[in-house]
Amino acid sequence: MDEKAYWIALNRVAGIGAVRMAALLAHCGSAEATWRASIHELKAAGLDRRTLEHLLQARRDWDVEAGLEDVIKAGVHVVTLFEDDYPANLRQIDAPPPLLYVRGALMPNDSWAIAIVGTRRASVYGREVAHSLSRDLVTNGITIVSGLALGVDTVAHNSALHNQGRTIAVLGSGVDQIYPPANRGLASAIAENGAVISEYPMGTRPDANNFPPRNRIISGLSRGVVIVEAGERSGALITAKFAADQGRDVFAVPGSILHPGSAGCNNLIQQGAIPLLHVNDILTHLNLEQAYSQQAARATIAADPQEAALLGYLNKEPLQLDDLVRQSALPAPQVAGLLTLMELKGLVRQVGSLSYVRA
Repeated sequence: MDEKAYWIALNRVAGIGAVRMAALLAHCGSAEATWRASIHELKAAGLDRRTLEHLLQARRDWDVEAGLEDVIKAGVHVVTLFEDDYPANLRQIDAPPPLLYVRGALMPNDSWAIAIVGTRRASVYGREVAHSLSRDLVTNGITIVSGLALGVDTVAHNSALHNQGRTIAVLGSGVDQIYPPANRGLASAIAENGAVISEYPMGTRPDANNFPPRNRIISGLSRGVVIVEAGERSGALITAKFAADQGRDVFAVPGSILHPGSAGCNNLIQQGAIPLLHVNDILTHLNLEQAYSQQAARATIAADPQEAALLGYLNKEPLQLDDLVRQSALPAPQVAGLLTLMELKGLVRQVGSLSYVRA
């Protein structure tokens, strides 16, 4: 049987999230082995009593093969953390979702992504800003990520589609349980021109507790997060917090100090978020001006195994070429050549004379 059937089965067990799933796989070796493991093995893998009981109950009740067939019949496919088509940006966060349910398709170029989120009660100003930012970003080859909510999210998704761009909607429910219902048509259009995704099993109804965790996926898929309009208690601020924790840049659109719907954005700016006045603020800050050429470079220039090694030494703190040579133990000409190609691909960025950061 397909190994994914066991991933789907384990994903349905209450208490098995990203951290526990990683521990189980490390101990048992595979999803199937985990599903079939003895009680002794499961305890040795760190499973607590309650989660163990949930798993044993699931074994009695869940038809593994039928579960996979239901997913396939629904036109949904599952991407696991260890597959090449798992989103590269999301893989970098702490405790990434072990698997994603996908309607539509995830593409390599979706690693050039920006999240646009904000209030459900968007003003005319907020809607116009969301529309123009989404339009200008997809025109530059950037994928738009948002949460399919009413207001800012809906405008951002629609603008991306209307301008022939890609967009990804992240749900706080199963991909067969579209919320809000008013956006079912939009979700179908997104699946045709991007992807509707969720970490939650098929059939999961929207629940208030599901939305904060899904916000970490919105930010995790993206290189930066834009908060267009948000009140002081807006859920969009949760996405901003996840973005900051994940090392993503947070951009906030300034608003009137008299409008309560702008209080969240203005507070973010006061706390250090990047004020967003023009789309170029995003493109320049995140080195996305050349997204199309970088995408072409990655498609045409074969990856070198040493690229991954060099990336391991780089972060947001500039590192001199000489330091990279010393740490990697590679010849200086080879390191210089690799960095040139990696810069073309948008993997690294030169900041100052012979100093590099991870893009």
